[in-house]
Amino acid sequence: MRFMIIIKADKNTEAGVMPDEKLLTDMGKYNEELVKAGIMLAGEGLHPSSKGARVRFSGSKRDVVDGPFTETKELIAGFWLWQVKSREEAIEWVKRCPNPTGEECEIEIRQVFEAEDFGEEFTPELREQEERLRNQMSASQSH
Repeated sequence: MRFMIIIKADKNTEAGVMPDEKLLTDMGKYNEELVKAGIMLAGEGLHPSSKGARVRFSGSKRDVVDGPFTETKELIAGFWLWQVKSREEAIEWVKRCPNPTGEECEIEIRQVFEAEDFGEEFTPELREQEERLRNQMSASQSH
């Protein structure tokens, strides 16, 4: 099972405040544990929303809205993508995480859809396309 672990933004991450050396060291050690355990597939921090944009869809119309975005509690400051055996295992790993802000915060855990979750609508042709794309992405990342 794959899970996305989402670190929420706060006033500091949105202001572009970088983590101190202690937090960077602690997170580096934690990431090493995740890699050694074979569960970390990806993990990144994100720039503040002031450097981002949103594309709003309305039928065939597309509108671009530049950041910053005001609803800080709904914004993402970083993420991990993990491969674990269960939701409970993901929770246990998150509980071991250094506090990403040093203050009160939440880390969200969301399961990633797998091919079998889509049922018959996900035809053999679509499954083949998905597998081909994953293989291409994997090959391009190894270079």
